[in-house]
Amino acid sequence: MTTQERVGEVLHLLQQEFPQAGTRLKWHSVFELLVATILSAQTTDDQVNRITGSLFKKYNKPRDFADLTPEQLEPWIKGCGLYRNKARFIVEASRVIIDRFAGQVPDTMEDLMELPGVGRKTANVILSVGFDKPGLAVDTHVQRVASRLGFTDSDNPEHTEDRLKSLINPGDWGNAHHLFIWHGRNYCQARKPKCPQCPISELCPEIKRAAP
Repeated sequence: MTTQERVGEVLHLLQQEFPQAGTRLKWHSVFELLVATILSAQTTDDQVNRITGSLFKKYNKPRDFADLTPEQLEPWIKGCGLYRNKARFIVEASRVIIDRFAGQVPDTMEDLMELPGVGRKTANVILSVGFDKPGLAVDTHVQRVASRLGFTDSDNPEHTEDRLKSLINPGDWGNAHHLFIWHGRNYCQARKPKCPQCPISELCPEIKRAAP
């Protein structure tokens, strides 16, 4: 079985295990998704949803945030890690969206990465989840699962992204991102992976190496 075939089989089995896989962030517009994704760095999705539940009732458009100072936004998002930096990123990104993109979140990787606080991971999430375009974000779960499965030999997220994109059809990139995250959270955990219960154990070289 080639690596590409093994990736396909892994995704098939994970789709059966996690048919509900998708983002857990709550949003009603691509801009809200952008704000929530910026907030999600080093913060759980559940915590972000608690914050945005009240935040988006008062502020939910680029102009709403562009008219704030970072200091005015900080109390609303204080439950997030690195909240001061995130407040600055959100306010500055909102102003760029108004000034350069006519108030609309851009829908290309290049334009998205011109927004303050937006790197490749966030841009890929916006493309795949917000615009239903090909995108494969590599977070810690995706990196860990891909490494253990032998799909990448690099610990550099951008290199891992390129490798996974070369192995997976573009139309499946976004779904693969979510499936790897759900698998990482539920089975392939960082400290105590649940290898005996793993639904893809037969396809995992890490488990085979550890076997007596």
